[in-house]
Amino acid sequence: MSLAVDGFKTSAVLVQIDEHLKSLSDAERQEQVKKVKGVFQFNVKNADNKVATWTFDLKSGNGAMHKGTVAGLKPDITIDVKDDDFVALADGKANGQKLFMAGKIKVKGAIMMATKLDSVLNSAKEKTGFKAKL
Repeated sequence: MSLAVDGFKTSAVLVQIDEHLKSLSDAERQEQVKKVKGVFQFNVKNADNKVATWTFDLKSGNGAMHKGTVAGLKPDITIDVKDDDFVALADGKANGQKLFMAGKIKVKGAIMMATKLDSVLNSAKEKTGFKAKL
């Protein structure tokens, strides 16, 4: 199933992260899961005020990215963000802490889990070329 959602720039970034994850060996993927041990839910609002949701499971198995929510998989952290702000973060043009302090990113749950996500995104950046800074 494709992760792309029409009208959301964020989906291109998440597709790159997913491709990076899939390019890793099983051992490397399990290492990422062991490091992070968390489930992330991204609720992204686009310019048309539509919301798309993605779930990034780095808690079980080899890790996986899903479009939407996953039945039986409770997120450890939920991040609500505008499409342009998410892309700016991924491009390195925005700082996650500043966006959070300005109220442009809303976080529910284990907020410190976001710091673990940073290492995964930076690893993906090295292989796929996008910039990730959370």
